[in-house]
Amino acid sequence: RHLELGETPEKAAEKGGREVALPVLAATLTTVVVFFPVTFLYGVSKFLFSALALAVAISLFASYVVALTVVPLFCARFMKAAPHAHSEAEGRTRPASMGGRFNAWFNARFEAFLHGYDRLVNRVLNRPAVTLAAFFVLFALSLGIYPLLGFSFFPRTDAGQFVINLKAPTGTRLGVTEAEVIKLEALIRKVVPEHDLGMIVSNIGSTPGFSSIYTSNSAMHTAFVQVSLSADHSVGSYDYMARVKKRLQNEMPELSVYFQSGGLVDAVLNMGLPAPIDVQVAGSDLRKSYATALQLADQIRHIPGVADTFIPQDIDYPGLQMDIDRTRASELGLNQREIVDNVITALTSNQMIAPSYWIDPKTGNDYMLTVQYPERQVHNLTDLRSIPLRAASAASSTRLDAVSSIRPIETPTEVDHYQLRRTIDIYVRPLNEDLSRIADTTDQLIAKTKLPEGVRVTLRGMVQGMRASFRSFALGLTLAVVLLYLILVAQFRSFIDPFIILMAVPPGLTGVLITLWASGTTLNVMSLMGIVMLVGISVSNSILIVEFTRHLRGEGMPVRNAVAHACRVRLRPVLMTSLATIIGLLPMALKLGEGSESYAPLARAILGGLTISVALTVFLVPAAYQLVYGRQPHPPEGQNA
Repeated sequence: RHLELGETPEKAAEKGGREVALPVLAATLTTVVVFFPVTFLYGVSKFLFSALALAVAISLFASYVVALTVVPLFCARFMKAAPHAHSEAEGRTRPASMGGRFNAWFNARFEAFLHGYDRLVNRVLNRPAVTLAAFFVLFALSLGIYPLLGFSFFPRTDAGQFVINLKAPTGTRLGVTEAEVIKLEALIRKVVPEHDLGMIVSNIGSTPGFSSIYTSNSAMHTAFVQVSLSADHSVGSYDYMARVKKRLQNEMPELSVYFQSGGLVDAVLNMGLPAPIDVQVAGSDLRKSYATALQLADQIRHIPGVADTFIPQDIDYPGLQMDIDRTRASELGLNQREIVDNVITALTSNQMIAPSYWIDPKTGNDYMLTVQYPERQVHNLTDLRSIPLRAASAASSTRLDAVSSIRPIETPTEVDHYQLRRTIDIYVRPLNEDLSRIADTTDQLIAKTKLPEGVRVTLRGMVQGMRASFRSFALGLTLAVVLLYLILVAQFRSFIDPFIILMAVPPGLTGVLITLWASGTTLNVMSLMGIVMLVGISVSNSILIVEFTRHLRGEGMPVRNAVAHACRVRLRPVLMTSLATIIGLLPMALKLGEGSESYAPLARAILGGLTISVALTVFLVPAAYQLVYGRQPHPPEGQNA
């Protein structure tokens, strides 16, 4: 601008650097301080955004140093005076180079754009109160979009795989369960084309031993199937999950199924739980807890947006109870432990009660040695009752039915505990990203349900982290705005000017709400971080206008003229920085890059909010300044001329 006014490059660089020193410092500090909410984040979100906040802060301070030292030096050294700045005749000379012709064409169009902008600003300055009132009505109306938004913890990402947990009817034999899994694998191959399918791995039933720790199966009628998609699959994993589920409901209705994404990100966000919403029914009486869980699961299943509900535990699994006659056993020289050890060794092995190890002298590898009956020796209740028992001091053995009675019972497949209380879980998988509506409706159902005495119901999983993170974000963002205001008060030595500068924030929020709603994006920690960054960016634009207006008033220019001239001069840098940000975020907002699903909400929040903020800030800030200072003929106190 100073070059166009006829200054030498050295003088123009010096004056330009002096003019922007304060606004650049203010913009840097305000952008850094809005990352203050990161210190209040909860769990995974804190570790996710701490590095981002630190990187942005360091880069902004480094950019500030370079902008006020290296950039003016390079401008003075390499930039030349504009040819049209020296004389009117030269200004009418047609540039010879293509770049010069483009600059002349662009400057002519931009000058016409500035004339139109000047006319609009003059209209705004004639009716500042009407302009501000109209905007606040628009802002109030935009808040009506907020209830229409979905809420989630983190954007849904394609893990390239999915897991199907299934249960056959309780008591189903292992061979029947295996046949059901084979049918399920064939169904998956029909749904997922060969070029998209990587592999299928199935895990059926459970075995007594250490290996049961590494499986989610709890009995012979349970299984899980892991489906891996190829790296270049054309259809997302969630779409395939929906297709497989639809076929399962029609072709294999006897199975209870629950789908998981199987991704590491979801596992971390779920806090290790299989479901984003885990309704835990806790109590000392398992049957009462299970009955309550069945009642709640049936109601939750009918909530709009719920894809799956699944109770992993069963309490009616066929089992055998052995009652030992201790008097008869003692007469035969046996005790309860010896009897149980004999039964365990016969049915499984002595691995869990008396493990032995053998070390290979050649390789040094150790092997566990176990003893057990042949697998087919005990295949009915009569064989079990005839297991021989022998005391260490006895000369002969006796049968199991001589010292005990065995009767069939119903038993739980697994007994889970949380904080020492027995729990029954209800896994809830949402159809889309939106967790809030399902969680809120579930809370209402729990409040309406009459719980038995001693039974307590709580929600865990991703929804727990989402609610905690949203509360911490709200608190941190409020404190960040307060800190931002205090920093502006210290820099501008005014309590009113920071309020005028903060007028850029409400238009940004309006843009965020409209963009998220129009694009079907949920409000999550990523879009919230986008709002945090948007506050700093949008405030930087209004700082340019307010600071230059104060500078012009300090030189003796009337308020109205100063505001109009500042808007005209600062419009170009405002548009340049904003357009650079918007263009840079477009690929991320459109999910063009690999893994961009995670950061798309952040980009969309900044892109939509910044677009609306720039479009309205260049009119709202001058209107507010004119409304506050329009009747003050003198420059603000302490303003340097």
